[in-house]
Amino acid sequence: MINLKLPEMMDERVVIIVPARMASSRLYGKVMLPISGKSLLARMVERIGMIQHQASIVIATTEGAEDDVIAQEAENLNVQCYRGSLGNLLDRHYQAAKLFNADVVVKIPADCPLIDPRIIDKVLEYFFSNRQKFDYVSNLYPATYPDGNDVEVMSMACLKQAWENAGRPYDLEHTSPYIYENPLIFNIGNVTWETGLDYSMSHRFALDHPEDFYFIERVFKELYPVCNRFSCQDIINLLKLKPEIYEINARYNSTNWYNKHLSEVKPEFAMA
Repeated sequence: MINLKLPEMMDERVVIIVPARMASSRLYGKVMLPISGKSLLARMVERIGMIQHQASIVIATTEGAEDDVIAQEAENLNVQCYRGSLGNLLDRHYQAAKLFNADVVVKIPADCPLIDPRIIDKVLEYFFSNRQKFDYVSNLYPATYPDGNDVEVMSMACLKQAWENAGRPYDLEHTSPYIYENPLIFNIGNVTWETGLDYSMSHRFALDHPEDFYFIERVFKELYPVCNRFSCQDIINLLKLKPEIYEINARYNSTNWYNKHLSEVKPEFAMA
């Protein structure tokens, strides 16, 4: 990996935390489903490892026996693993970041196996270019990239403050709502798609339903043999060329994790 030539980053340890577990209400064991001979989790770690910034990857799973397979997969991938709370994802993130001495924490959900490493780099670069300005930077508020390219970057001090003060079950379950819903406490930045387009509610690259898996499987089959570092734009070009692939999971476009929490989410943050 290439070190970013910014003095702020050279002195700070970046830890990318990927929360992963077998339990899923819609698609059990989704992160261990096979794609071209490897698990989806392995494919995702592979794509994250293609970023140009220097960073460590940590898989954060639970202490439950059913997640032993994820801990074993992390070992197989030679990736660090932290095992913690099942329901309190904020605590899991904080403890993992603390254990691995993070100065800057990046959260990327394990249900984003098509994530574009260029987008991760773009959000990290924006964070470090404005290091003294922002505590938290994401590409989600508002979202513009296709769903499944979720990147959240925060200082360790920001994560610690959220860990110490967040109390709602919703805050604990999803790690960062306490941060982005409190702009009077935290300085928050956002990265939008440079195209000026907004595909956040029309293109779904995330994994939550069986149809999402079939979609992701097909994308890998089409693009991976040509270039293993295929981009978000490569996927979009493929979908224009072969619209039948787009239709595989199109019925779930505009469905997101926060739908079941709409009563808890502040209206201005109900987004993709």
